[in-house]
Amino acid sequence: MTVLTFISRTAMVSCISAAVAMNAALAQPAQKPYEPTVGQDGKDVIWVPTPQALVDKMLDMAKVTAADKVVDLGSGDGRTVITAAKRGATARGIEFNPKMVELSKYNAEQEGVAGKATFENADIFKTDFSDADVVTMFLLTSLNTKLRPTILDMKPGTRVVSNTFDMGDWKADEEAVVTEGCSSYCKAYFWIVPAKVDGSWTTDKGELALKQTYQTFTGTLKNGNVVTPVTNGKLKGKAISFTAGGTEYTGTVNGATIEGTTTSGEKWQAKRGA
Repeated sequence: MTVLTFISRTAMVSCISAAVAMNAALAQPAQKPYEPTVGQDGKDVIWVPTPQALVDKMLDMAKVTAADKVVDLGSGDGRTVITAAKRGATARGIEFNPKMVELSKYNAEQEGVAGKATFENADIFKTDFSDADVVTMFLLTSLNTKLRPTILDMKPGTRVVSNTFDMGDWKADEEAVVTEGCSSYCKAYFWIVPAKVDGSWTTDKGELALKQTYQTFTGTLKNGNVVTPVTNGKLKGKAISFTAGGTEYTGTVNGATIEGTTTSGEKWQAKRGA
């Protein structure tokens, strides 16, 4: 055997050994990067996972579809984001604990939705999520109310769902309790971000002055010396409805303009300011 042949065979054996070792490594299942403990401390709250039955209910209440962008504030192990991604939504988790972020990415890969579910290590109070169609969270009422101004500035129609904790005096549009597959933290609150209508509007019926409190409002419709109370004022995203002088008005708010019809089929329009 020549030296060259010996070297060639040695090199070949080394390559084969390296390939076998690489294939063996690839065949090994990925290891979980982190094992969280229920009740462990976090930046703002302790970590308690949302029961899967409630995750499903929350996303049902928000009517999540493949057309939606979903953001979970304080996304923990990623289960809400992953479940939304399985429904086809583009889902994003914002989580302060970097180890939880890595665990979430691992879980998303295991569930086959890494392309639709993304996670970032960030502070929910310092991160822009204004492009979301749906916001989910499992925080505390004090934190929800701290986030409330930011959420109310989101586009009208944005859907918001919270596990167990409400939004203070911003009353939920809907509440639900899951009784099957859930033993604790089983209540969900749902809101729709309302359009902003507080202030003065000019209509062909006179001046419409509205005082808004979240998704409800009161006011007056003034035509000359006649002042008519506005009652039953309600907002559901951009949709608006109220009663004035025995006439029921419905319409759609588009920034500084409202357009709609009355119960008699008459069209009406309002523009903000004089």
